[in-house]
Amino acid sequence: MLKLFKIVAILEGISYLVLFSNMLFIKPNNFELYHTLLYPIGMSHGVLFIGYIALAILLKNAQRWDWKTFGIILAASLVPFGTFYIEKKYLATA
Repeated sequence: MLKLFKIVAILEGISYLVLFSNMLFIKPNNFELYHTLLYPIGMSHGVLFIGYIALAILLKNAQRWDWKTFGIILAASLVPFGTFYIEKKYLATA
């Protein structure tokens, strides 16, 4: 399950960056394309975000993460590039 969490962490980070890119670069130039891309990008990011949080909760006891580590792992999903940091620091053994 740790390998699945690693994959979801990377995909969640990528989807977060794609969502921001859609907002920052496409919206000002092509509003119609922005609306076309918003739903599929937002939905995929939402599903990956929920999967990331759910897998983190399931893995907390199995990986023996203390509350501080667990909090850092959860908070990283809210910060751009945060899940890449978590994958490198805490999930490198998977």
